[in-house]
Amino acid sequence: MDFINVYEDSLRAESYGRLEFPGTYYLAYRDIPGILEKYAKGKKALDFGCGTGRSTRFLKNLGFEASGTDISADMIKKAEEFDPAGKYIQVTGSSIGTFDDSSFDLITAVFTFDNIPGNEKRTGLLKELGRLLSGTGIIVLVDSTPEIYVNEWLSFSTKNFPENKKTKSGDKVKIIMTDVEDKRPVEDIIWFDNDYKELFASAGLKLIETYKPLGYPTEPYNWINETTIAPWIISVLKK
Repeated sequence: MDFINVYEDSLRAESYGRLEFPGTYYLAYRDIPGILEKYAKGKKALDFGCGTGRSTRFLKNLGFEASGTDISADMIKKAEEFDPAGKYIQVTGSSIGTFDDSSFDLITAVFTFDNIPGNEKRTGLLKELGRLLSGTGIIVLVDSTPEIYVNEWLSFSTKNFPENKKTKSGDKVKIIMTDVEDKRPVEDIIWFDNDYKELFASAGLKLIETYKPLGYPTEPYNWINETTIAPWIISVLKK
């Protein structure tokens, strides 16, 4: 499939780099501190697909010794600008980096697999992530649910892309981020829950918990569908 990672783009990196945790994005991160408190047993962390370092800095603020890796040179450059003392490494499309086995207590991948096409490539990367886990280590994946691509949200719009409703796992979908200046459509790869479970099993990983955070009416946001439909799915995995 002809798929181009839209984040390998200097304009996109500049626009995306100013994002923190607005609107719908807030729900992707809100519950992570409690999840990590429950499951993470050590402090050495890898943020795979770190982008401009938002999630890496998030982990560091929680007390983790976190490094970030990403395929996009523009994103890594921005991450280094925001966090000059941080460790950020650019990797190739088929690599996670030159890390030793069992190097990390925690590996996160926040929205990373939304931009990785192909069952074989996804499985291979998940196997590599498993190789890097310590004996008690966990992987926390934050991904878009299929529902995010067919509904309207505080931070996203999909109304211009009705073709998203006819997709299957591995197909391209389009979505617009409304919290950034760059309003060009983002092209993602949709993946459904059962196919994710098959991916995890193929990679030798065990799914130990799944979360689908919803917005609360008491939160200071003008939620659209977030209180009834989950835009994100958080998967906790171990070897």
